[in-house]
Amino acid sequence: MKNRSLLFKDKSILITGGTGSFGRAFARRLLTENLCQKVIIFSRDEWKQWEMRQSEEIFNHPKIRYFLGDVRDSPRLARAFNEVNFVVHAAALKQVPAAEYNPSEFIKTNVQGAMNVIDEAINCGVEKVIALSTDKAVNPINLYGATKLCSDRLFIAGNSYVGARGFPTMSVVRYGNVLGSRGSVIPYWKKMIDQGATSLPITDKRMTRFWITLEQSVDFVIDSFSRMRGGEIYVPKIPSMRIIDLAEALAPGISHTFSGIREGEKLHELMIGIEDARHTVEFDNHYLIMPEIFTQNPITLKTFLMGRSGSSLPEDFSYGSNTNTQWLTVEQLQKIIQPFLHD
Repeated sequence: MKNRSLLFKDKSILITGGTGSFGRAFARRLLTENLCQKVIIFSRDEWKQWEMRQSEEIFNHPKIRYFLGDVRDSPRLARAFNEVNFVVHAAALKQVPAAEYNPSEFIKTNVQGAMNVIDEAINCGVEKVIALSTDKAVNPINLYGATKLCSDRLFIAGNSYVGARGFPTMSVVRYGNVLGSRGSVIPYWKKMIDQGATSLPITDKRMTRFWITLEQSVDFVIDSFSRMRGGEIYVPKIPSMRIIDLAEALAPGISHTFSGIREGEKLHELMIGIEDARHTVEFDNHYLIMPEIFTQNPITLKTFLMGRSGSSLPEDFSYGSNTNTQWLTVEQLQKIIQPFLHD
């Protein structure tokens, strides 16, 4: 795997949705470790960009640029992608209930926006693109998940349109809940406790979730840039946790109120379904879902897997938060969430 200090050397990296939790963490890493030539934050909200600048000194670094724009606006993307080498596509509308009542808006951003990113990355000669996905794109039961499934398929297929030039290469990174990110349950529960709540609301006591920290997600995306060849979906091996264990870790002994699973919500998360597992390869710390079309051609498959030492998955394998082999205990969760309990 290519050394990180060389991977982004003399490169310009643009992050769509760059003012979000991941975008900030990724930009912070690039700048603090002096990994690249330039970091461009592309987002549509001027206030969030101003807020990001004020939040930490590192976000006023000489190497950072702020670019107002929307992924729905193809000409604006074309301007932003000028002389950009790598793109991380993190921009998306994400709230599940909002998607059900505003489907056209989610389609415009999550699907049409993905198409625009792909088209302009090709037109502008970007070298590599990684799109961030979600467990909700696997066997989706809500509109948000369906739009992210479409986005995933668009980026995979996008590799077919680059022509003889051979780039940009485009791949997808898929992971579960990010600890402490915007919209995470921990800030919500903490606010309730600070306001004197004596019980925490939980949808269902059986509920399980995958868990990853922001720093782990940044590490995984950087590593994926290093190993990508185009068309893959990368899935990290990460632990699961029970939602009731998380509540106990946050507030030991507090009672729980069970409200029932919400519209469009799953009891357990799924990151690799049985159907995808047939064309998935396992490595020490991640899974690689290959484009299914590659498995139909032995020559293409051999080329795609050349130099990769992964192994096939057993029959009827699936990677779900409830069938995971790694679990976080209450004690481990307490240690993990500690930094997020202080203002």
